[in-house]
Formats: sequence, structure tokens, C-alpha cells
Amino acid sequence: MSIISTVAPERASGKVAEVYGQIRQMMGRVPNAFQLYSSSPALLEQQMQQIAYYRQHPALSFPLLAMVRMLVSQHNDCQYCVGFNESMLMDMAGLTPEQVAATRRNPADAPLPEKEKAMLLLVLKATQTPGLVEKSDLDQLRALGWGDGDIMDAVYHGARNVAVDIVFNAFKIENDF
Repeated sequence: MSIISTVAPERASGKVAEVYGQIRQMMGRVPNAFQLYSSSPALLEQQMQQIAYYRQHPALSFPLLAMVRMLVSQHNDCQYCVGFNESMLMDMAGLTPEQVAATRRNPADAPLPEKEKAMLLLVLKATQTPGLVEKSDLDQLRALGWGDGDIMDAVYHGARNVAVDIVFNAFKIENDF
């Protein structure tokens, strides 16, 4: 179990119970990834708002975002997030275990359209070596049809995941997938 106190779904009340209800509707249960935030109901609520925003994003697809999270987490050695996103890619996006493994070995082999693959690679560059991102990187994405808002949203999603990895690793989240 985590080394920080959390609220179990059966003991939740108030804002935590409300957000847990939304999570249950979305996922059928309340994974440890969400229970970890219960020690700070405001952060739990912010996390759900971020998820809602990205779930309805007009340009960034579910597989792209799940790959961003999986690969950012792989770089940060957050095994919980790697496994959780691998599961989502297979269970919800229909990828095979072989496709997921190939993506983890070499992100350039991700089974995504070229436009999305270019975005994935930029997000990884931004989260791993931000000082190396150049205007030409953004120009390449713009030439593929990405808007600056999409680029910002994708890089921010990856950057937020770095923070999530730190929190999950620091508080020793227990795998539950």
C-alpha cells in the first residue's frame, strides 16, 4: 500500500466520494492512481478535470495520449504508470502486446498515423531534453497540420505526467491493474 494516507472508496465522503463516483462511471472502479490523490481532495478534483479535458480533446487521440504517458513514465521508471497505460492501450485502444512492446522499444515504431507519431516524438523530446526543442521542431508539427494549442496541450500532458511519476514513485503506489 502507499506510504501516504488515502481514502478507500467505501469510506469516501464529500468531494472525494463525488469524484470517486465519476471515476467509477468512467472506469468501473477507483484505481489506486486516483485513490492516491484522495489525501488532497482539491488535487483529486483537478486530476479529474484534466482527464475530462483530454478525453474530449478535439485533436489529441486516446492512443497518442496513452503512449505519451506510457513512454514518459518508462523514462522516469514509474512502473505503475507504464503498466496502467499499457493495459489501456491494449484494452481500450485495441493494440496488441507486440505493438505496445515495439512502441516501448522504439517510439518511432508506434502504430500511429505519421502526424501523431511526430507529435509523440516531440513530446518525448520536450519531456526528456527540453533544452533541445527548437523552433524547427514546432514548424515540422505545424506543417503536418498541428496548431500551437495542440502542441502546447500535448507537451503539457507529458510534462504533467512527469510530476505524476514523481508523486507515484515517492509515495510507493501499489499496482492494481
